[in-house]
Amino acid sequence: MKSKKIIIGSRGSKLALIYAEKARQEILKFATEFNINEVEIKTIKTAGDKNQKVRLSEIGGKGLFSKQIEDELLDDKISIAIHALKDMPSQETNGLITNSFLKRNDAREVLISKDKMRFENLKPNSIIGTSSFRREFQLKQLRKDLSYKLIRGNVDTRINKVREDLYDATVLASAGIFSLDLDSYVSNIFSVDEMLPSAGQGVIALQSKVDDNFIKILLNKINHKQTYFSVQSERSVLKVLDGDCETAIGVYSSIKNDTIELKAELFSLDGSERYYVKSSKNISQANELGLEVGENLKRQSKGNYKK
Repeated sequence: MKSKKIIIGSRGSKLALIYAEKARQEILKFATEFNINEVEIKTIKTAGDKNQKVRLSEIGGKGLFSKQIEDELLDDKISIAIHALKDMPSQETNGLITNSFLKRNDAREVLISKDKMRFENLKPNSIIGTSSFRREFQLKQLRKDLSYKLIRGNVDTRINKVREDLYDATVLASAGIFSLDLDSYVSNIFSVDEMLPSAGQGVIALQSKVDDNFIKILLNKINHKQTYFSVQSERSVLKVLDGDCETAIGVYSSIKNDTIELKAELFSLDGSERYYVKSSKNISQANELGLEVGENLKRQSKGNYKK
């Protein structure tokens, strides 16, 4: 006997709801006994959405974008939680499992600036808005003559702050920009070699309860295998380093045939030191690859990346 409804829990931003709708359409392909009205999207406001004036690390870290959604999943108020994977803590919440992912979107970073000024043409001391130490330290590797200032808010809010001359530019994930059809604002697309993205950037994660076999089987059908292996390698690096929101780390994997290549960089607390690893293995060893790369970075840094 089927459940009456499948309820997807999502943040309420425009971008989050676009991702939730993508997930719903994938679910409907496989849960053919359900019609569109029986697969519902429920919006949930998270602590990260409510407080947009300080760095996430100052008010609790990445879990601020997922905890309320996870609580509703644990309480059986929703069937599936949907998250931007990069916003999830590296350690899984007890009783839940995140093992299914939609096909990865573009993982690169983009620059949005006044008058679409390219990054290399920005004037010295131009103010770049970012809430990410990783992005700040990476950009400083490219240009040391720019200034950095905290910026929070959704994509539209950040773009408007640039348009209102509060900042000269901001850096955002291309996945969000392209999903919202805002690519006309983009002045630069950084390659992954210029700016390694955060682990799981561009990935939509689907989370369920460990004991909900119906949903787990359904999500396994949806799971995009290449993205799954990429996520295993990238997230394993984070688990080894046990980082938080202040940990400046970029991780990105690429798959060709049966080989997965992983690049990772880690910065010291003040951004003055950069540690880098590139390695590859058979795709079946994606998790082991991530663990090895994480241990390598840990050895190089001698712990000089966290308080």
